[in-house]
Amino acid sequence: MRKNPFFLTALHLLLLAGMGYAPLQAQELQANITVLASRIPSSVDHKVFQTLQNAMHDFLNNRKWTNETFQTNEKIACNFLVNINGAGDNNTYTASLTVQAGRQIFNSGYQSPLINFNDDNYSFRYVEYQPLDFNDNRVQGSEPFAANLTAELAYYVYLILGLNFDSFSLRGGDTYYQRALNIVNNAPDSRDILGWKAFDGVRNRYWLIENLTNPKYNLIHDAFYNYYRMGLDQMYDKEADGRAAILNALNMLNTINTENPNSMIMQFFFLGKSNELARIFTRSAPDEKSRALDLLTRLDIPNINNYKQALQ
Repeated sequence: MRKNPFFLTALHLLLLAGMGYAPLQAQELQANITVLASRIPSSVDHKVFQTLQNAMHDFLNNRKWTNETFQTNEKIACNFLVNINGAGDNNTYTASLTVQAGRQIFNSGYQSPLINFNDDNYSFRYVEYQPLDFNDNRVQGSEPFAANLTAELAYYVYLILGLNFDSFSLRGGDTYYQRALNIVNNAPDSRDILGWKAFDGVRNRYWLIENLTNPKYNLIHDAFYNYYRMGLDQMYDKEADGRAAILNALNMLNTINTENPNSMIMQFFFLGKSNELARIFTRSAPDEKSRALDLLTRLDIPNINNYKQALQ
């Protein structure tokens, strides 16, 4: 396992808003899970949702997801928010799933956003007290909605692991992206379970892992590594070098965007990072600040005003 000792010191960056912490009882993850069911009528016993939340918490935190040994300070802090918006027959539910994960920055108590993604298509079946299980080699299971309950959680766990390992070593996350791709290729099959197929939309689980495993987007892995390991991890004692590496990562992203406009991975990269990026380049020299502003306003259009306000 890569060694990455962290010590609590100040870093001139914003804290990741809303990042929750769970008791350190995990293997690789320090996962907080919240199940909300305010839209479900009282005719449905809401105790089942608390039971589901507890079961998901144990599934995420107590399962061994890798062959690596994670030290306590290496556990990946993450949030899973399940917002249930509908209840159907036979204990089936529709929901959205918001996934957040942070990446601890070297020599700092700061968690940089690694993933901040909302998935609107989470359909599953849950019978109270049923055990939650998942088998990488038998993803579909015997009942699609029951299988999808853990398949979607496992997909995002492997995505988080892939991004985390990518941020510490170049192409370090490939193993976990392949596991996520295996889930996509063998996903529960039902016309009422969306997000696993190319034709389900242009911003879904299929396209996200397709971009992360397609050779034409290989430069994205260099960008992740440069942004975190060569960039943010250097900010404590080599701030100028760290900013230069982050600017280099933005140039890589610009190359990807030029060659593959409107790809999902570009929008995904910037989710939750605008405040962090604006703060990073606030301390830049005018020339570097100008180059950063030019790249950021081209690559992260939804946050143009944020960047202009901070960097002009």
